Amino acid sequence: MNRPLFAALLALPLLVPTAAVLAQDRGPVERQKLLDLAFTLGESHALRQLCEGPADQYWRARMVRLAEVEKADQAFDAQLRDRFNTGFAARQGEFPACDEASRRAEQDSARHGQALAAQLARSMRTTAPEPAEPDSMADGEAAR
Repeated sequence: MNRPLFAALLALPLLVPTAAVLAQDRGPVERQKLLDLAFTLGESHALRQLCEGPADQYWRARMVRLAEVEKADQAFDAQLRDRFNTGFAARQGEFPACDEASRRAEQDSARHGQALAAQLARSMRTTAPEPAEPDSMADGEAAR
């Protein structure tokens, strides 16, 4: 596996929880990106299991974490899980065996997931409220 892809695979699990925590009360654009990310995680899970075996739960564990952190209402949580399962089924049926094509598809899926997670993280940073500036009088008095 090449180094940029390996870095992408490592970064995705770190970005997912951050994006999800901040997206809890966001609008339809962020919700759609979360659904797209769930689909991509499902694809990645199927492709990784194809080569690593059915006991491998790496990407499924990331999806479980996303659902836990998101704490979405029941309807959206069901949508997230459905998208994960749809992505899993789509890729599971597409590749009958672990080969060069399935490994390339896994790399493409990882890149797409990383891009989605980065977009979510960026949109959350730009919409997060700015921290209040400290009162300079109180700071000055506290320092004395």
